[in-house]
Amino acid sequence: MGLSVAIQMDHVGSIDITGDSTFVLALEAQERGYTLYHYGPESLSLDQGRVVAMAEEMTVRREHGNHHDLGEVRELDLSRVDVVLMRQDPPFDMAYITATHILDHIHPETLVVNNPTHVRNAPEKLFVTEFPDLMPPTLITRDPARVAAFRDEYKDIIVKPLYGNGGIGVFHIMPGDENLNSLLEMFAESSREPVMVQQYLPAVRAGDKRVILVDGEPAGAINRIPPEGESRSNMHVGGQAMASRLDDRDMEICERIGPALKERGLIFVGIDVIGGLLTEINVTSPTGLQEIAGYDGVHLEKNIWDAIERKLA
Repeated sequence: MGLSVAIQMDHVGSIDITGDSTFVLALEAQERGYTLYHYGPESLSLDQGRVVAMAEEMTVRREHGNHHDLGEVRELDLSRVDVVLMRQDPPFDMAYITATHILDHIHPETLVVNNPTHVRNAPEKLFVTEFPDLMPPTLITRDPARVAAFRDEYKDIIVKPLYGNGGIGVFHIMPGDENLNSLLEMFAESSREPVMVQQYLPAVRAGDKRVILVDGEPAGAINRIPPEGESRSNMHVGGQAMASRLDDRDMEICERIGPALKERGLIFVGIDVIGGLLTEINVTSPTGLQEIAGYDGVHLEKNIWDAIERKLA
């Protein structure tokens, strides 16, 4: 299929080609003969009913320091392309939400991946709460008294911003830690949003497993081990990727959530599993494709484009 694909992303010049999932999605699209366009979310506009972006035709190559070429900047009517990949990194803020509203004007006539309505309605740390029996004990609140009561019950807790990403602002608060109130005051001062509080899972020392689902089906996994002295396993903060396989519990979780993902048009999703418990469902800009390929030799970007082609057919 000779598709035209517009990729809404952080600037291609800034990405790490050894680990970026958008990069390998672009490489695979190019290998299939698709025409690629690149634009940033800041150039997306709704102009008298037309969804347009100031975009550049793009080619990519796996060559450090010379991994992309961009053509002339011109206005691109996104209703005239076949696919838009919404791949800019969070934070999931009002700018992100506004972009989903604008892209709603062209989807599904132009296929937006992931479905912008359900990207908006399924932020990572809230969508997961639709499956409470798969999760560790979890509290979402702005009430310090509730957080204190939660710690009294579960002793060791994690406190994190509800719309954060990349492990930023994630705190491990142990019993007796006198910084809890000060931490909650800091969150309250900087945002009107609630925080998410979860029971700390010691199993994180053995890894935080990222499982990739493609159109609701489990496709691969990678384990991420937190560095010494760190409770976060995110690659941004030094987490080490390790080979992993889907076990029976992973398959059980995927079987439960997969139909909801497929129904909502969430084609490329990454879930996080610690000690057999589901902690997040990532739908905004999931990662992990290159890490999985590095250990398993499985290129899930092929599965994703196969799923997109099936949707278009």
